[in-house]
Amino acid sequence: MNNPNIQNPCDVFTFSDYLSLMKELGQPAFRAKQLAQWLWVHEATNYDEMSNLPADLRTQLVKAAPLKRASVRKVQHSKDGTRKYLLCFADGVCVEAVGLPSNIPSSNVDDVKPEQRQRLSVCVSSQAGCSLGCTFCATGQGGLVRNLLPGEIAEQVRIVAADFGIRASSIVIMGQGEPFQNYDAVLAGLRILNTSTDDGGFGIGARHITISTAGIIKGIDTLATEPEQFTLAVSLHSAVQTTRDKIMPGLRGQSLEKLRTALVDYYKQTGRRPSLEYALIDEVNVNIVEITALKDFAQTTKAHVNLIPLNTTSSNLESASQLKTTQIAKELRDAGINVTIRKERGSDIAAACGQLTQEKRG
Repeated sequence: MNNPNIQNPCDVFTFSDYLSLMKELGQPAFRAKQLAQWLWVHEATNYDEMSNLPADLRTQLVKAAPLKRASVRKVQHSKDGTRKYLLCFADGVCVEAVGLPSNIPSSNVDDVKPEQRQRLSVCVSSQAGCSLGCTFCATGQGGLVRNLLPGEIAEQVRIVAADFGIRASSIVIMGQGEPFQNYDAVLAGLRILNTSTDDGGFGIGARHITISTAGIIKGIDTLATEPEQFTLAVSLHSAVQTTRDKIMPGLRGQSLEKLRTALVDYYKQTGRRPSLEYALIDEVNVNIVEITALKDFAQTTKAHVNLIPLNTTSSNLESASQLKTTQIAKELRDAGINVTIRKERGSDIAAACGQLTQEKRG
């Protein structure tokens, strides 16, 4: 932290930042953990609430690191229980995040406490907007505004969980943006979420945190070396080079063979199977050539395939039929590939995959 006088601790958050701040303010290192706990465990909105920090330190913090939490500009409720949030940060830039609740199966209800009988997955944005311009994605059509900071990623989870009144049990970095174009901030944000509550984090297990990338090879290679066991998902959408270049122009020129090699190496290095996200686009990527290529790609990378119905955006593309989706799933399973058909959620409030957008405070 080079200049704590201009930093908002809810934005530029890493544990090393807080340690640096306390050192510059002449405070012992343990104060950094206390500050983190107040911000992320107790969700303090001002320094006066931080009762175990000395009064003189609280006064210093007000001047050195003004506290400005993200605000909720709009919440939309889907008929299926999904909620979409438009959240704005201190500089007026806004992003969307999504909360997806699910009930624990009834056979297991007696085994858990009443307050734990619902799980919550939070879909988080890593950038405001996106530069990749995928033709089927509303986020990419609006362009990139800026990268998000570590604390801005954590703030999304904090706000969504607080609104539902339950702890977030899993996180998917599948909202706006390409996380591997903002690698360092995303990993720092995920470490806030993964760190135990005793140490000032959210206490969410690494295997319950999924990073979804369009296939940035450098990011995949680097993630394989990280100590945490975060889950990797790759938005493939076509295993035919010409088709992928057309529908994902931001990655035009990136070789699918190099991506395949990166995923094979990732599995060898980590022992964790990646997932392949595949939006089913009618008359684009659901013919015999495309599905044969998908089967080969999934088999060689040992990947799980997640088939996704294409959600409505401003593009003229249409989703494959439910019958075609079922047929493709069967064909992949017959080839020995693990397959899931993603259940569409939140589409009535434009909260489903590919539907998120960003806007500035007006």
